[in-house]
Amino acid sequence: MKIRVGFGYDVHALVPDRELWIGGIKIEHTLGLLGHSDADVLIHAICDALLGAANMRDIGFHFPDTAGEYKNIDSKILLRDTMKLIRNAGYELGNIDATIAAERPKLNPHIPEMKQILAKVMQVDADDISIKATTTEKLGFTGRQEGIAAYATVLIQK
Repeated sequence: MKIRVGFGYDVHALVPDRELWIGGIKIEHTLGLLGHSDADVLIHAICDALLGAANMRDIGFHFPDTAGEYKNIDSKILLRDTMKLIRNAGYELGNIDATIAAERPKLNPHIPEMKQILAKVMQVDADDISIKATTTEKLGFTGRQEGIAAYATVLIQK
Protein backbone atom coordinates (compact mmCIF):
# COMPACT_ATOMS: atom_id res chain seq x y z
CA MET A 1 0.00 0.00 0.00
CA LYS A 2 1.32 3.44 -0.92
CA ILE A 3 0.35 6.26 1.47
CA ARG A 4 0.71 9.95 0.58
CA VAL A 5 -0.01 13.17 2.48
CA GLY A 6 -1.14 16.48 0.99
CA PHE A 7 -1.60 19.98 2.34
CA GLY A 8 -3.92 22.68 0.99
CA TYR A 9 -4.53 26.33 1.81
CA ASP A 10 -6.98 28.84 0.43
CA VAL A 11 -8.10 32.35 1.25
CA HIS A 12 -10.76 34.68 -0.12
CA ALA A 13 -11.72 38.24 0.71
CA LEU A 14 -15.04 39.00 2.40
CA VAL A 15 -17.15 41.43 0.38
CA PRO A 16 -20.74 42.67 0.31
CA ASP A 17 -23.31 41.36 -2.18
CA ARG A 18 -21.95 37.79 -2.33
CA GLU A 19 -23.29 34.60 -0.79
CA LEU A 20 -21.12 32.87 1.81
CA TRP A 21 -20.43 29.24 0.90
CA ILE A 22 -18.16 27.19 3.16
CA GLY A 23 -17.89 23.41 3.22
CA GLY A 24 -20.53 23.08 0.53
CA ILE A 25 -23.27 24.87 2.46
CA LYS A 26 -24.66 28.38 2.28
CA ILE A 27 -24.22 30.26 5.54
CA GLU A 28 -26.24 33.35 6.36
CA HIS A 29 -23.93 36.33 6.82
CA THR A 30 -23.78 39.98 5.83
CA LEU A 31 -20.70 39.32 3.65
CA GLY A 32 -19.66 36.64 1.20
CA LEU A 33 -16.38 35.47 -0.27
CA LEU A 34 -15.04 36.99 -3.48
CA GLY A 35 -13.85 34.58 -6.15
CA HIS A 36 -14.21 33.32 -9.70
CA SER A 37 -16.23 30.35 -8.45
CA ASP A 38 -18.46 30.37 -5.37
CA ALA A 39 -15.18 30.92 -3.42
CA ASP A 40 -15.69 28.05 -0.98
CA VAL A 41 -12.35 28.25 0.85
CA LEU A 42 -12.74 24.92 2.61
CA ILE A 43 -13.47 22.94 -0.53
CA HIS A 44 -10.66 24.70 -2.39
CA ALA A 45 -8.16 23.86 0.36
CA ILE A 46 -9.31 20.22 0.33
CA CYS A 47 -8.99 20.02 -3.48
CA ASP A 48 -5.47 21.42 -3.31
CA ALA A 49 -4.52 18.95 -0.59
CA LEU A 50 -5.90 16.00 -2.57
CA LEU A 51 -4.21 17.05 -5.79
CA GLY A 52 -0.94 17.76 -4.01
CA ALA A 53 -0.95 14.37 -2.30
CA ALA A 54 -1.41 12.68 -5.68
CA ASN A 55 1.32 14.88 -7.23
CA MET A 56 -1.26 16.31 -9.65
CA ARG A 57 -0.45 20.02 -9.23
CA ASP A 58 -3.25 22.22 -7.84
CA ILE A 59 -6.82 23.41 -8.23
CA GLY A 60 -5.82 26.35 -10.44
CA PHE A 61 -4.11 24.00 -12.90
CA HIS A 62 -7.17 21.75 -13.30
CA PHE A 63 -9.89 24.40 -12.90
CA PRO A 64 -8.32 27.74 -13.96
CA ASP A 65 -10.01 30.99 -12.94
CA THR A 66 -9.41 32.21 -16.49
CA ALA A 67 -11.88 29.63 -17.87
CA GLY A 68 -15.45 30.87 -18.28
CA GLU A 69 -16.86 27.42 -17.56
CA TYR A 70 -15.82 27.82 -13.91
CA LYS A 71 -17.32 31.28 -13.40
CA ASN A 72 -19.57 31.09 -10.30
CA ILE A 73 -19.35 27.28 -10.34
CA ASP A 74 -20.47 25.35 -7.29
CA SER A 75 -17.24 24.18 -5.67
CA LYS A 76 -18.86 20.85 -4.84
CA ILE A 77 -18.52 20.11 -8.58
CA LEU A 78 -14.80 20.88 -8.39
CA LEU A 79 -14.47 18.55 -5.39
CA ARG A 80 -16.37 15.77 -7.15
CA ASP A 81 -14.13 16.15 -10.21
CA THR A 82 -11.00 16.23 -8.04
CA MET A 83 -12.03 12.93 -6.46
CA LYS A 84 -12.49 11.49 -9.97
CA LEU A 85 -8.96 12.61 -10.87
CA ILE A 86 -7.32 11.00 -7.85
CA ARG A 87 -9.41 7.83 -8.16
CA ASN A 88 -8.48 7.54 -11.84
CA ALA A 89 -4.85 7.64 -10.66
CA GLY A 90 -5.57 4.73 -8.31
CA TYR A 91 -5.86 6.65 -5.03
CA GLU A 92 -8.54 6.62 -2.37
CA LEU A 93 -9.06 8.99 0.53
CA GLY A 94 -7.81 7.93 3.93
CA ASN A 95 -8.91 11.01 5.85
CA ILE A 96 -9.10 14.81 5.89
CA ASP A 97 -8.18 17.13 8.74
CA ALA A 98 -9.22 20.72 7.98
CA THR A 99 -9.35 24.04 9.81
CA ILE A 100 -11.28 27.18 8.86
CA ALA A 101 -10.01 30.51 10.23
CA ALA A 102 -12.77 33.12 10.50
CA GLU A 103 -13.65 35.72 13.08
CA ARG A 104 -17.30 35.73 12.02
CA PRO A 105 -19.69 34.10 11.43
CA LYS A 106 -19.41 31.38 14.03
CA LEU A 107 -18.95 28.17 12.07
CA ASN A 108 -19.03 25.41 14.71
CA PRO A 109 -22.82 24.96 14.50
CA HIS A 110 -22.47 24.27 10.74
CA ILE A 111 -19.69 21.68 10.90
CA PRO A 112 -21.90 18.55 11.13
CA GLU A 113 -23.79 19.57 7.98
CA MET A 114 -20.52 20.42 6.18
CA LYS A 115 -19.17 16.96 7.00
CA GLN A 116 -22.30 15.25 5.67
CA ILE A 117 -22.34 17.27 2.44
CA LEU A 118 -18.63 16.77 1.76
CA ALA A 119 -18.87 13.03 2.51
CA LYS A 120 -21.76 12.69 0.06
CA VAL A 121 -19.94 14.61 -2.70
CA MET A 122 -16.70 12.67 -2.15
CA GLN A 123 -18.47 9.31 -1.65
CA VAL A 124 -16.65 8.67 1.62
CA ASP A 125 -17.65 8.13 5.24
CA ALA A 126 -18.28 11.37 7.17
CA ASP A 127 -16.09 9.92 9.93
CA ASP A 128 -13.12 10.32 7.55
CA ILE A 129 -13.60 14.10 7.52
CA SER A 130 -12.53 16.30 10.43
CA ILE A 131 -13.40 19.99 10.26
CA LYS A 132 -12.47 22.52 12.90
CA ALA A 133 -13.15 26.25 13.09
CA THR A 134 -11.10 28.86 14.87
CA THR A 135 -10.66 32.60 15.09
CA THR A 136 -7.33 34.38 14.89
CA GLU A 137 -8.06 36.35 18.07
CA LYS A 138 -8.75 39.49 16.00
CA LEU A 139 -5.23 39.32 14.48
CA GLY A 140 -4.41 39.62 10.76
CA PHE A 141 -6.79 39.85 7.82
CA THR A 142 -9.10 37.17 9.22
CA GLY A 143 -9.19 38.91 12.60
CA ARG A 144 -10.10 42.19 10.90
CA GLN A 145 -12.86 40.28 9.05
CA GLU A 146 -11.32 41.08 5.67
CA GLY A 147 -11.30 37.43 4.61
CA ILE A 148 -11.55 33.78 5.56
CA ALA A 149 -8.82 31.16 5.26
CA ALA A 150 -8.89 27.36 5.28
CA TYR A 151 -6.20 24.72 5.72
CA ALA A 152 -6.51 21.04 4.90
CA THR A 153 -4.30 17.99 5.31
CA VAL A 154 -5.28 14.76 3.61
CA LEU A 155 -4.06 11.21 3.57
CA ILE A 156 -4.57 9.20 0.39
CA GLN A 157 -3.63 5.59 -0.33
CA LYS A 158 -3.11 3.40 -3.35
